[in-house]
Amino acid sequence: MKMISMVATSLVSVLFVSLTLTSLCVYGFQSATLSLLNHQKGICTRGSNEGFRLFDALPSLYQEQERLLVNRGVIEFDLMKKAGSPISASICKGTAAAKGFGTSAGMKPAEAKAAAKVHAKELRKSGVVRIDDILTSDMADELREYIFALRQQSEEQVRTGKVKPLERFADVLLKDNRCDLTIPLEEDIVVDALLQVLQKTPVGKMISSMLGKKSTLYELSCLISDEGSNRQVVHPDTPCTSDDTAVLYTCFIALQDIDLTMGPTTWLPYTHTLSAHELFKDDYVARSTGESSKDKLLRTTPSVLGVLPKGSCAIFDSRLLHCGGANTSDRSRALFYFSFKNSNIGYPGNPGSIRPELGSKYTITTLEKELKAMKKLR
Repeated sequence: MKMISMVATSLVSVLFVSLTLTSLCVYGFQSATLSLLNHQKGICTRGSNEGFRLFDALPSLYQEQERLLVNRGVIEFDLMKKAGSPISASICKGTAAAKGFGTSAGMKPAEAKAAAKVHAKELRKSGVVRIDDILTSDMADELREYIFALRQQSEEQVRTGKVKPLERFADVLLKDNRCDLTIPLEEDIVVDALLQVLQKTPVGKMISSMLGKKSTLYELSCLISDEGSNRQVVHPDTPCTSDDTAVLYTCFIALQDIDLTMGPTTWLPYTHTLSAHELFKDDYVARSTGESSKDKLLRTTPSVLGVLPKGSCAIFDSRLLHCGGANTSDRSRALFYFSFKNSNIGYPGNPGSIRPELGSKYTITTLEKELKAMKKLR
């Protein structure tokens, strides 16, 4: 305990020196003791259930961290507010894809393959693509209802000490009115939704063609931001070490219509590159301009907002700069999501938000086989 206290005291001193508004967005990818920034989905630290966690021992430091992150989020909103516009759906002319992907009969294999090729090209180029109607309205409603019941159950299990928090939720820094709920692979609606997305829309073929059939299911969760949740700071989910090699592709699925008041995700297209990341890490304020390269990047780069209709999705490259917005509405925003990891990449720089029993268990090929087997056993 004495050693832990000494380490914590030292870390506090170092952290308060470095923890300024301009340094908050420099990569903080899951060090042994602290991760300042993480998921796309959330300013998160997703560490092990074991070991010493600084913010648990020093809640006042956590509160100061939260305050700085919230303040920085407000600054970034002001920088970016004139450059954003709703993300447009990707359309494949000449196929049923032009009318949407979530029709009751699903897409024909040839159509799904053709659509996947078009969407994959756009995803590689800009780093994010919107695809509409991948879940039916009824399926999205049922999945949302299940997830909110699961959230209530999981909160009760944590409160009574039956499970540890990280067995049900990713450890989110901006905890107020926001959670990242990991999803078990057991409920019928989850199985049906995943089969629908992977087999009857272009999504599965896109992932297989871009990451390979051995790509690993890395995350399976739901991001929920309630009324009053604050805007996140801009961040990538993983470092960018190459312009060519994608690390993760994440699919966000809207479980309700998302409008501007619900804090839609903001993405900065074309920032999944080494050059963009170098600018993003440069927070030195030049005397000649009174602005850092990072703030100039945020101010001048056109962004797209995840204003999504229910049942649609946005798929994005984990290296892309993005953030969640502030939810000022009276309804929770729920994004069911999954990520697949490039099989040629080891640790991607961000622990996956996934139930422990599912971690590293499935490739996209074996997952589809398992889902079909589970459906037959009903």
